[in-house]
Amino acid sequence: LNLLLRHLAALQQEKCDGVHILMNEDDPLDIQALVEGPTQTPYEGGTYRVKICIGAEFPTQPPRAIVLTRIFHPNISSTGDVCVNTLKRDWDPQNWSIGHILQVIRCLLI
Repeated sequence: LNLLLRHLAALQQEKCDGVHILMNEDDPLDIQALVEGPTQTPYEGGTYRVKICIGAEFPTQPPRAIVLTRIFHPNISSTGDVCVNTLKRDWDPQNWSIGHILQVIRCLLI
């Protein structure tokens, strides 16, 4: 938990292109962000709310990412679950970052 909180504090300081972290003072594990649709894509001009769900086995097991904003994308289910290798078979519990996860989700929209 302390490591995750340090990552979130660092993420607040660094600016991720096209990603704005929404901090929940009451629940620091409620990790949400606004992801801007990349330019020159069908998602340009859109803003998509993403929730990162941290399970009890984190970081051994990857978090779940859910797009809360309605969106049509082949890697995002109708319920908003994001399917990307970074959160599946390529998950590395020794080398992870919430910022990287959010950037990977934004790159999906390109």
